[in-house]
Amino acid sequence: MNRHKNIVFHVALWLLVWSTAWIFSGSDFQFVLENGMVLIFQIIVIAVLIYLTVPYLLLRRKYILFAIASITVVVGLTLILTNVIPWSGGMVNEPNMGTLPGPRPGPRFDGGRPLQELRRPPSRFFINLLLITIAYIIATLVEIFLFAQRKEEEIIINKNEALQTELKLLKSQINPHFLFNALNNIYALSAIDAGRTQKSISYLSDMLRYVLYECEQEIVPLYKEIDYIENYIKLFSLKSSKTYPISTTFSIEDQNVPIVPMLLIPFLENALKHSNIEKIEGTFINLKITSFTDGIDFELENSKPEHVVVKDDVGGIGIENAKKRLAILYPDRHELVINETSKAFKVNLKLRLHE
Repeated sequence: MNRHKNIVFHVALWLLVWSTAWIFSGSDFQFVLENGMVLIFQIIVIAVLIYLTVPYLLLRRKYILFAIASITVVVGLTLILTNVIPWSGGMVNEPNMGTLPGPRPGPRFDGGRPLQELRRPPSRFFINLLLITIAYIIATLVEIFLFAQRKEEEIIINKNEALQTELKLLKSQINPHFLFNALNNIYALSAIDAGRTQKSISYLSDMLRYVLYECEQEIVPLYKEIDYIENYIKLFSLKSSKTYPISTTFSIEDQNVPIVPMLLIPFLENALKHSNIEKIEGTFINLKITSFTDGIDFELENSKPEHVVVKDDVGGIGIENAKKRLAILYPDRHELVINETSKAFKVNLKLRLHE
């Protein structure tokens, strides 16, 4: 179908060119008679190019065969146009100028040759060859450009498909990770307080609803992501009767600001895991989320124990997972700064919704 459109484009282009030339020639019918067949042969040579030589030779990198075929087609059609078609310009019968009154022969130069012979215009064969070659070259350049454009589009589509596949893989890593941690918390809680276990199951139910249904969407309103974070902290806090030193601040100018689901939670998981917050004394987690009409600022700081806390290996995917998703979903539209000292671990993430 694209080839048919290309033919139509070239026909329209050369109709415009020849129509313009005809107007400048004074709209003479003789001009149409002499050059109409040139247009037809230009269309023929373009059709040969689009349907044969380009797809079967040039695009298959058979450059020598393409060059030979192109020269053969152009020269062959030019010979037919010049010597076989009687009204293609050069074959129109010229009047016998010898019987008509006119000026006497002009001065002679170069050994007696008339000046008119020295100024003889190019042969009709050369003119036809030039016109057909120009049409062939222009069509070739257009086909190469369109082919390069199609290849670029295919690369972009393939790249997007690869990114979507990677995103699905990253998301599939998040969900089991979340469920594993949540079930661990409920299991620990069930041995302490059966009443609070019911609350934890309620929180878990809301969180599962978000993970299983809302996270299937590409973006969600910010308030849903914050609800999930709050439920996650509540579920974690039920593990102990003591109050964990976790501070949260939400300065939300627009609660419907769009965000990719489950983007922020890996940083919170990492803080809960490595801050040794269960010790309570000398530990802290400070979380602050600020939203604007065109962006989101996420700040998270947690204490760092003197000795490295070694827990399960499941959480290791968290921050690296988030970095990969940010690179894919917010290219050139995010700034992630992670600072680590001997006493604290701080994450500062800025998201911009518009470039």
